[in-house]
This record gives sequence, C-alpha cells and structure tokens, in this order.
Amino acid sequence: MQRQFEGLLLGSIELFCLAAELGSFTTAAAAASVNPAAVSRSVARLEKRLGVQLFVRTTRQIRLTDSGKRYFEQCRLALGYLANAEREATGQQTTPTGTLRISMPTPYGHYRVLPLLSHFRERYPGVTVETHLSNRNIDFADEGFDLAIRGRAPPDSGLIARKLEDSELVVVASPAYLRKARELKTPDDLINHDCIQFELPSNGRNIPWQFNRDGDPVEIMTGGGYGSSGDVLAGVTLARQGAGVFQTYRFIVEKDIADGTLKEMLTPYGGRSRPFLLLYPHSRHLSSRVRSFVDFLVEKLAA
Repeated sequence: MQRQFEGLLLGSIELFCLAAELGSFTTAAAAASVNPAAVSRSVARLEKRLGVQLFVRTTRQIRLTDSGKRYFEQCRLALGYLANAEREATGQQTTPTGTLRISMPTPYGHYRVLPLLSHFRERYPGVTVETHLSNRNIDFADEGFDLAIRGRAPPDSGLIARKLEDSELVVVASPAYLRKARELKTPDDLINHDCIQFELPSNGRNIPWQFNRDGDPVEIMTGGGYGSSGDVLAGVTLARQGAGVFQTYRFIVEKDIADGTLKEMLTPYGGRSRPFLLLYPHSRHLSSRVRSFVDFLVEKLAA
C-alpha cells in the first residue's frame, strides 16, 4: 500500500476538524494547546493540497464552505474510525470519563435534573458534570456545551432532539389571594384577576396560558400587575406571597398544592402540557460520557 499521509498532514486534519466544530481558529488553538497561527497554517496547508477553499474568513468569524462541509464530515468520520481502532488495538476501556457540560432551564434543572445527578455520578464516577441554568438559547460550538434541555428545538439547527417528557401545566393561587379576589371558575374569569406574567426568552412576549375547553385546546392572553423574565420560579414565589394567579408546571408546585400553600384552580379546563427536549449536536461518534448521560436521562425521565 502506497503511503499517502504523513504525520504533519494528519495533525492538520485534526486542527481543521477542531476549528470546524468550534467555529473559531482561536478557540480551536486554545483547545489544542497551540497558537492560532498553527491552526491557520494547518488549514492553509490542507487548502493548498486540495485546491479548494475550506473556510470563508471574515474579521469576526469563520464558516465552512460547501467543499469544507463535505470534507469536514468525511474527516470527522475518519478520525472517529482511527480513535476506535486505537482503542480496540490497545484494549482501552470505553468507561465514560471527562467533563460534561449541560445547559438547562432553571425550573427543570432544580426540580427534575439536579436531583438525579448524584445517581448518574454513582454510575459513572469518572465524569465531572458542569451545569448551566438559564432559559436563553446557547451556542453549542461557541460556548462549549455538550447537551442542552429546552422546550423546543431551534428551527433548522441541525441538532438531535429527544423528548424527555410532557410536563403538565396547572393554574395556582394562594388562599390569601383567593379570599380577597373575585370568583374564578372558568378561564374567562381571568380577566378580573391579577395574572402573573412570564416573558418568553425567545421573543420577549408574555406567554399565553393554555387550557382545554370542550375537548379543544385554547390559548388565552392574560394581564396583571406583575411580570418576570428569565426564571419561572419568580412567578411561583409571587403566587406564594399572594400576588396573583399563575400558570406553571405541576412538578414545581405539587408540594405547595399538597400542603395548602397554593390552591389549584380551573382543574376542569386543565390537562395541557409543554414538552422538554434533550438537544445535542448531530454526530456519528458521540463521546461515551455524552451517550451515557443521554441514555441515563431518557431512562429516568422519558415517558
């Protein structure tokens, strides 16, 4: 078999793939412990060998050309095969190790995921878990996340989305608020109530409240003197203090309902839910720590 690749070329391919994955020569250089010039030279070396441009470069960003995308997909597969071959040849175990970075919404993190992490690390003690709790959309490449949990997948994102669960919505208010408020028997009565608002991070608009009426799903825009953004738990705290009525996830307030701190309202019109999805970049060679965490969460949370 004639030799086609020398060590320098394989190193250039690795740096090219790292830059393509991270979307930055500087970030790729930091990840590989080399200087940015080394990454730039490696890409230039490949472009000269192939006779095509792999990246479109501007002063602020880089992006793959069509030829670059095709080359990246094939190189990523080839490097994955080489890594697998080396593990098989050396008998290296595939026990998950390393750092796993996951972003998730604040309430879902506190009430659903964080309580499970100790069980995950008992099963995989070699994995360090870093959590980021926020409702904003994150950039996987620029921010270095492995996974994210969100209520919807960004359109045309190229991300894999696996549903974890559909979380039921409930309307709650404190007994103190209800003692001084008007009657609340149907969703139409909400017009006479202080409805605590939550602003959607994606568009800055107040989120509509969801109900079932005569078997059909309906959405109602409400109004009130209190609003919050970024953290649903702020609305729950306001409701506990008698500020008004709030629609939120049952898993957040089920203990409050059980002990009487909050009272569930409009139950004949309930039953609506919103999904939570586990998102991660499309790759045929997920690291063992990412694959293990995906399987673990699906096992624990998916209906």
